[in-house]
Amino acid sequence: MIDLPKNKKIILFDGVCNLCNDAVLKVIKYDTKNVFLFTALQSKSGKEIIKKLGIDISKIDSIILYEPGVSYDVKSTAALNIMNTFGGIWPLSQIFLFLPEGFRNYVYDYIAKNRYKWFGKKESCMIPTPELEEKFLD
Repeated sequence: MIDLPKNKKIILFDGVCNLCNDAVLKVIKYDTKNVFLFTALQSKSGKEIIKKLGIDISKIDSIILYEPGVSYDVKSTAALNIMNTFGGIWPLSQIFLFLPEGFRNYVYDYIAKNRYKWFGKKESCMIPTPELEEKFLD
């Protein structure tokens, strides 16, 4: 297993999804406290983390927020917990946690199901620029 820093939260994302890649760049922009590291679900480290957590990605092909040694969240809960770390008005997104998780995930799954059709797909995972390499596990 790869050695994961205990003071960082790991965001696992679909590395070939244009929407997901844009979301990662947005998180990097708003991660002024340097809380997050990233890895694609398809990467070596992503696969190791998924295996360690016992997640079946055929059922959860989704964003995963993993805090090593603490917990992990998926789908809408992961997205909302990520937004909660940003400054400004972003923590107001926590109001959506009052909605039933099943409803939030229904909306999330609808978008996820159509993400390639609406936003497109890359042939391979995003390769970070040299400036962003330190934010990625591999």
